[in-house]
Amino acid sequence: MVDIGQAAERGREVSSRVSQEGAGWACDRIGSFAGMLPGKETFTWLSPRTLWKSRNQILAGLFGDPSGQVRSRWAALQRERGVAPSFRIPAKVGPEFSFLVLGDTGEGDASQYAVVPGMLKLGADTAFAIIASDVIYPAGSGNEYENRFFRPYQDYRAPIYAVPGNHDWYDGLGGFMRVFCDTPALPPERPGFRLSPSGLRGLLWRRPEAIDEDLLARARERRALPEQQAAQPASYWAMETPGLLIVGVDTGIHGSLDAEQARWLREVSADPRPKILITGKPIYTRNQYKPSTLEGGGTIDDVVTDPAHNYVVAIGGDVHNYQRFPIKVGDRTIQYIVAGGSGAFMHATHTIPRITVGGLDEDDYRCYPLRGDSLSFYSKLYSDRLRMRWLYLTPEEGVALMSRQIGNTPPRDIPPVPVTRRMRWAARVLGGWPMPFRLPVGKVFHRYLSELSDWDTPPFFKSFLHVSVTPESVRIRCFAATGCLRQEVEPPLEDEIEIPLPRRGNVGPA
Repeated sequence: MVDIGQAAERGREVSSRVSQEGAGWACDRIGSFAGMLPGKETFTWLSPRTLWKSRNQILAGLFGDPSGQVRSRWAALQRERGVAPSFRIPAKVGPEFSFLVLGDTGEGDASQYAVVPGMLKLGADTAFAIIASDVIYPAGSGNEYENRFFRPYQDYRAPIYAVPGNHDWYDGLGGFMRVFCDTPALPPERPGFRLSPSGLRGLLWRRPEAIDEDLLARARERRALPEQQAAQPASYWAMETPGLLIVGVDTGIHGSLDAEQARWLREVSADPRPKILITGKPIYTRNQYKPSTLEGGGTIDDVVTDPAHNYVVAIGGDVHNYQRFPIKVGDRTIQYIVAGGSGAFMHATHTIPRITVGGLDEDDYRCYPLRGDSLSFYSKLYSDRLRMRWLYLTPEEGVALMSRQIGNTPPRDIPPVPVTRRMRWAARVLGGWPMPFRLPVGKVFHRYLSELSDWDTPPFFKSFLHVSVTPESVRIRCFAATGCLRQEVEPPLEDEIEIPLPRRGNVGPA
């Protein structure tokens, strides 16, 4: 077994904050994950078929998000099946335990499998794992779980729980509920056509796929050991441990909680134990504050910041990188974490401006990949694809450019780099520096160009969280996975935070 403390000490010495080799730039040998891949077929966002299967995202934005109504039907079905409406999960752990958090995992290709060796090595003693958002791309089908869930995690000898992301909802949550809750399909609804937004939405809406039960049964055999079994009560849940409550919420397609789930969240948050929130959408990301709304009024962050509820951490997926925002709330600090970097294509970090959101100072913010590595990577990607050699920026140039733009000390030591006109224009074209005229390059690059620039060769800049819990504290470590063998053997530690837990007598009203 691996001593996580010793692994963390070694990981600090080989991280991207110490050297560019730690970021995976000197990849002389591909990782062992290559032997785990199911075949040569790779997932790609460049396929029109993939984009068409994901159309519910756009339709929900144009004609309204039906997630709340459908979620209520799933909850009602679970209650009819005898599930307690408190949706609690009793964790079989003692006062000290650890668990993993993975986010946005389910592409089923090299970028997902590259995370697995480090996860298995450092997670060998963990009690369970949680997937935060987007278990299956592109549309959550229950027929695609074998190579995107059961196969990659077949050697993880503990239960896996999850909260769904927007892509899991493109299947009406049918695949997710069947796999994680063992729930049969919802009875079909066949309303007549109405000349209304919901009626228009229904004309193009992607319907849930019928699940091939024989196919799913064969897939389940990959995680058939008794210690791997888990059944969660619904798409949202609260996991009970002796001194900590882990609260998982379902944010649907566009990040809202229906009235029933909102009431449940407020009720479960009244528990006096300290809490960690796991959510499909991050509350803070990219210098933006984006709390999910609650039907009936308020936001999820109103619940998190209420001192009586005693939340210490809020972890969200959906954005495919790692970010941490330690936000002061009164006389305490809540750690808001983006943890969506465990499988899907990397969302660029070099388009993130200097951090000011929530009164946070840039020097207290952390992200992975580093902005300079993100800029260098996308410069290489586009210089190769567009055959424009002048676009390429070396890792040293990327770090120097982004440190000058952000106004901070370079996050790792680099030799003096003169910034040339060519470098400045390359950074502007790639969204790392402002243009002399107004273009929406930052927003477009982050949302669409990243998605359409999926790749399957290292470095991947993937990550996962290892969370250690004691009665006194929670320690969260972000480990990286580049896809290179060197980083598999010694997983780089990109960030670490220890959060003191209040004593039971000082946690507010029950």
